Amino acid sequence: MQTRNIAIFCAAAIAGAIVGSAVGPRPALAVAREIIELQRDVTSILQGQKDLTTQMTQDHTVTKTLIEQSNDNVNKLSATMSGLQKSVQDVQANSGARLDTMSTQVQGLSDNLEEIKSRLGKLNQQLVDLQNTVQTLDAKISGGGTAAPSSSGGASAIPTGAGGNPSGFNPPTGAVNPSGPAPSADTLYSNGLRDITSGKYDLARSEFQDYLKFYGDTDLASNAQFYLGEIAYSQKQYDQAVSEYDKVLNNYPKSFKLAPARYKKGMALIELGQKTGGVRELREVVKRYPGTEEDRRARLKLKELGVAVTATR
Repeated sequence: MQTRNIAIFCAAAIAGAIVGSAVGPRPALAVAREIIELQRDVTSILQGQKDLTTQMTQDHTVTKTLIEQSNDNVNKLSATMSGLQKSVQDVQANSGARLDTMSTQVQGLSDNLEEIKSRLGKLNQQLVDLQNTVQTLDAKISGGGTAAPSSSGGASAIPTGAGGNPSGFNPPTGAVNPSGPAPSADTLYSNGLRDITSGKYDLARSEFQDYLKFYGDTDLASNAQFYLGEIAYSQKQYDQAVSEYDKVLNNYPKSFKLAPARYKKGMALIELGQKTGGVRELREVVKRYPGTEEDRRARLKLKELGVAVTATR
């Protein structure tokens, strides 16, 4: 279709030149030179289109390969998670304090997996945007040789459209502390997970507090709040742990940390000697989150305490 349009354009140009030479007294040599220049321009436009299409196809291929590699990494991480969760289940019957630590590590890995999936989704969206850009440019070039000047403007717009926000993880505008810009949400959260799983609780606490300070309205804010409770629990600061878990339950009603937060709150109350309150929270876990890992652990703890799973009326 493009070749036909260009051929028509050339024929029209040649015909116009012949008619012009018949009407006016222009020399034949000038007419021939003009025709040659027109043919050269058409050839240049066609070659530019081919080069642009080749470059966009190469970029598309590279991006698609990166996404496929990311998909493979996510699948491998999912398989690793499944094996680790099975190991946790095998250890649960024989280990108390050690189980709590491993559970925290599993939750951290799970959150990392969610973060990777989020990034993969953004890469997929960037690929779709790139494909749309290729189709738009190809349609403009296919419109004929007269559209060539505007197509160069469209090509120059590629970096702006494709790279306006390449990482997708920039901190929100205004998230600045008095001494300068705050670290990105991704940096704060990843550092907090790394430090809590390696036992650097004071550093992790500071990082999660900063995350809540600057990015308290993001999807991972409830996770950061939950880990503040986990840090306090690991340091046997059970009063503080109860307070932090309560913030998860009260401030983030849609969080997927609700079940573990309520279970750990019950365990913290039992550690404080408040058996009645702790049993009440464990029963709430059984009632609200049946079939979950927290449901199973709550039932085991209630059995260990010698109390019924459900309250008698």
